[in-house]
Amino acid sequence: MRRDELLDAAEEILCDQGSAALTLAAVADRAGVSKGGLLYHFNSKEALIKAMVERLIDDFDQLMAAQPDDTYTERYLGATLAAVRSGRLRRWAVVTGASGNIYLLAPLREAMARWHREGLDEEPDRLASQVVRLACEGLWDVSSHDPDLNTEDDLVALEARLRSLLKPEAMP
Repeated sequence: MRRDELLDAAEEILCDQGSAALTLAAVADRAGVSKGGLLYHFNSKEALIKAMVERLIDDFDQLMAAQPDDTYTERYLGATLAAVRSGRLRRWAVVTGASGNIYLLAPLREAMARWHREGLDEEPDRLASQVVRLACEGLWDVSSHDPDLNTEDDLVALEARLRSLLKPEAMP
């Protein structure tokens, strides 16, 4: 059993049943491994949640790096839409699972601060960039709770509108 499959099983439990249902036994059962097999990778529930938080951060950083756009905010928008379109909306599941322990949320909070502050001074319109980044957060959050809300056409239209805010000629 691979580590990512165990993390996937834990995230499925969080999404399907909430944080109260996240136990090591439940994760082992969902993943089809013994509890000992799970403990080989994660010696506690906290270690499991920490790994989910770290994976979330790494995955989004990889999506950011894969974007061909010029500005940080354009890459942020592209990465957010890629996450929404892929259906791998881990943020809600991870935050729900970690919400009882502020220590486990610290890396996510640091990443969020980095994602929302990085490159702002280099943007043609700092305020528009902040608006787009906040819109991305809202899109991701709503999509994690209602993944069928936006069709592909909706996402294309939202992307076009948000990108238009980032163009210098759009500035008042």
